[in-house]
Amino acid sequence: MNLQRKRKTADLLSICFKAGKAVKGFDSMKEAVLNGDACCVLTAADASEKTVKEARFVCGKADIPVIAAELEKAEIGRLCGKDTAVIAVCDKGFAGGFGKLYPAE
Repeated sequence: MNLQRKRKTADLLSICFKAGKAVKGFDSMKEAVLNGDACCVLTAADASEKTVKEARFVCGKADIPVIAAELEKAEIGRLCGKDTAVIAVCDKGFAGGFGKLYPAE
């Protein structure tokens, strides 16, 4: 685990929530992806395999990248007010920021 990347992820996600450019929860993420609003999707480090698999399936059809973040559900909850395993980022700039933190392998 990279603590600096984890801190930067938390900072960027916090700004993203304050700007109203992120939705939390699986159903909201799915809706954002299907509506074409989502630019990328983050999954929590402790998200279940089933949740991650379903998020990848939904995002795969729309060619939306899924990023496995280093934050756990409770840490995300402290940022947005509710423990959640899946977040859709609905802004290209923020999505690019997360893409730089977690480059595709």
